[in-house]
Amino acid sequence: MNDLAVIPFSADLKSEFETINKTWVQEYFTLEPFDIEQLENPEKTIIETGGDIIFAKLENEIVGTVGLAKVEEGVFEMVKMGVKQSAQGKGVGMFLGKAIIEKAKEMGGKKLVLYSSTKLQPALHIYKKLGFKETVPEAGKYCRCDVKMELGL
Repeated sequence: MNDLAVIPFSADLKSEFETINKTWVQEYFTLEPFDIEQLENPEKTIIETGGDIIFAKLENEIVGTVGLAKVEEGVFEMVKMGVKQSAQGKGVGMFLGKAIIEKAKEMGGKKLVLYSSTKLQPALHIYKKLGFKETVPEAGKYCRCDVKMELGL
């Protein structure tokens, strides 16, 4: 989609990050305490700890978002990728995935990890197309996640 643009996080977009992600999480799962903390305090939980958040804008509308949480030196976790239902199927997820991979590289990342669920087949398809490979998830990391994927950068 040539009309998509990457927009960096700003305080006025905090509500978009929260709304887009709460919508999909609540559709498939239940909000966990870590979800609420990340979504209501993204500056504190993601950005101030060495991560970042970006948005996809189509024309004049924010249509998706994804976060990058720093795990340790050289390792980032892709978190909270969400696309508004009205924009699904238009390449927004792939666009965000490519953009956050580039952002991780810019920030010195050597490895990118993500956690997902077999309930989210469209997302898993995108991650595989981006080059992520499945690996064994840690027990108890996230209640709803039964898939862990990694990508060397």
